[in-house]
Amino acid sequence: MAQSLSRLWTHLIFSTKNRFPFLSDKVLRAEMHAYLAEMLRNHGCKTLIVGGVEDHTHSLFALPRTSAIARIVKEVKRTSSGWIKEAWPKLAKFHWQGGYAAFSVSQSNLEDVIRYIENQEEHHRRVTFQDEYRAFLKAYEVDYDERYVWD
Repeated sequence: MAQSLSRLWTHLIFSTKNRFPFLSDKVLRAEMHAYLAEMLRNHGCKTLIVGGVEDHTHSLFALPRTSAIARIVKEVKRTSSGWIKEAWPKLAKFHWQGGYAAFSVSQSNLEDVIRYIENQEEHHRRVTFQDEYRAFLKAYEVDYDERYVWD
């Protein structure tokens, strides 16, 4: 019997709408990260870490061989947006940005990416989200139009 096998480690990054600091409360942020990890797992993604700061998140997970990244991101963002509005009524205006960035990660670099995600607060004392995002796009040689990246 033939098998279809894969292990596609994915580093997913997306921000809140207009980088508004909706996740500035650390308890709320921790709950959001836990919720995002749960939603990724519910979609069959082996999730190693979800982290970030007040205006964006990073997730490291294995994309299932039967799923498209766009579908998973759409569902995770949709359900987490609904969850936060229900769980935290004061955040009724919460929204994620329309887009996202997803990058492949080799098995040998998993620990480095995990440490990078764990250290987001320290990292963003020196680097803005926009500069971080541009650096990823440059490193992965992704063409983009600045006019449409920052919704």
